Amino acid sequence: MKTQYYTATSLDGFIATEDDSLDWLFPLGDLNNSSYPEFISKVGALAMGSATYEWMVRNADRVADEAGSPWPYTQPAWIFSSRKLPAIEGANIRFVNGDVRQVHTEMRAAANGKNIWIVGGGDLAGQFYDAGLLVELIVQIGSATLGKGKPLFPRRVLSPCLRLVSVRQMGSGMAELYYEINKDDSIGST
Repeated sequence: MKTQYYTATSLDGFIATEDDSLDWLFPLGDLNNSSYPEFISKVGALAMGSATYEWMVRNADRVADEAGSPWPYTQPAWIFSSRKLPAIEGANIRFVNGDVRQVHTEMRAAANGKNIWIVGGGDLAGQFYDAGLLVELIVQIGSATLGKGKPLFPRRVLSPCLRLVSVRQMGSGMAELYYEINKDDSIGST
């Protein structure tokens, strides 16, 4: 069981525009021609920040057109937010607030031996990193720049904390980098 941050970023390190748009990403590649199908088959629970969840709510029709449902996940999901958010009908979600360590214990039990996916955003993944819970970063880098926006991982991580395991080209617009976090060197490791 691993806690993983699997995401896509622009070449200049942003996962979304300032107004949380992901429209820059979709022309760059097809999710089904990526590592995603294999990755999601090994996921037992999800953690998602409020901005990512609100994007899902705002784009429910688009998600339904692509995935067949406004909520494309069968795994239980924990939505981290300090605000009250609308529920997506049929989604197995829990709204939570506070320390990721306490919620991680629940997520591990629900994942039943499978991996935990930190869907986004970058700050939520950073909180799992700070708590010493994040084990891997799988980052797909797109051939686009945004200039500014929501950062990929707003944390200082100095070498040798991340160990590059593999690099994979995905068509002409994306590359995937797979990193493991060296627990002995990471902040908050126990």
